[in-house]
Amino acid sequence: MRPRVSAGLGPRAAAARPVHRRFDIALALPSAYDIRFSAYAARRIYHEGVAVKRPWIGPLVFVVVAFLAFSLPPYLTLQAQNSRLPLDPASSWHYPLLLGHITFGTVALVTCCMQIWPWLRRKNPALHRRTGRVYVLGGVLPAGLLGVPVALLAVTPSVAGKVGNATLAIVWLAVTVAGFRAARAQRYAEHRRWMIRSFALTTSIVVNRLWTGVVLVALMPMLDSQFGGDEGALVQSAVDAAIWLSWVVNLLIAEWWIERGQRPRRKARRDAAFAPDDAAPAPVPAEL
Repeated sequence: MRPRVSAGLGPRAAAARPVHRRFDIALALPSAYDIRFSAYAARRIYHEGVAVKRPWIGPLVFVVVAFLAFSLPPYLTLQAQNSRLPLDPASSWHYPLLLGHITFGTVALVTCCMQIWPWLRRKNPALHRRTGRVYVLGGVLPAGLLGVPVALLAVTPSVAGKVGNATLAIVWLAVTVAGFRAARAQRYAEHRRWMIRSFALTTSIVVNRLWTGVVLVALMPMLDSQFGGDEGALVQSAVDAAIWLSWVVNLLIAEWWIERGQRPRRKARRDAAFAPDDAAPAPVPAEL
C-alpha cells in the first residue's frame, strides 16, 4: 500500500513517495486519454489518408442493391393491393405508414453504404458529413419513427414478432441519435462506435429474409409433430424468430467488431501509462 504524505512534512518527505504520473493520470483521468486517442484516430482517418481495406464492402453493396431491386418495385405503383406485406384491413393508415417507412428506410440503406466507404471518408470528408446527415435526418429518424406503428399494425407476426420489430425501431433510433450527437460534439471515436451499431441495425432488414429461410428449413421437419400440420403456424413462428435473430445477431456482431478495434487502443493506453515521462506517447491505431 502506498504511504500517505501529510501536507506539513515538506517537499523532502513528499519526494520519498513513488511517482508514476502517467499511471496515475491513466487511472484518474481516462477521459483525457480518450480525447487524445480519439483526436489521433480522427486525424489519421480524415487527414493523413490511412487506407483501410474492407473487401466486404463490394459484396455488401451488391446484396443491398439486389435486395432493393427485388423489394421496391411493388411499392413504386403506390397501390395498396401490390404490397408484398399483408395489410391490416381495419386500418386505412397502414399502407401510407408502410410506404413512408420503406421510402425513408431505402434512403438509410443507400446512405449507410456510403458512410462505411473508407475512400469517401478519406478523400471527401465534407461529402461524408453531408451523407451522414441525410442518413440520420432523412433516413433513420423518419424510418424509425414510422417503424413503431408499422410494427404494431403488422398482420403476419404474432405479438412476439410485433414487439421485436418495435424494439428494433426504438433501438435503431437510440443508437443513431447517440452517434449523431457524438459527431456534433467532435467525439469521433465514440461516434464511430455508435454508427457501427446503427449500420448493423440498418442492414438487419436485408438479413431478415435470409433468417426467415433458415428458420423455415429448420422447422420444416417439425411441421406435423410440433405444429399439427398447420403450415400457417409454422410460417408465423419462422417470421417471429427471424425478426429477433436478424437484428440481435447483427448487433452482437457489431459489438464484437467494436471490441476487436478497441484492443490495440487499450494496449497503446497501457504502454503510454507506463512509459517514461520523457518518452513520446505510443501511436494509437485508428478504429476500423
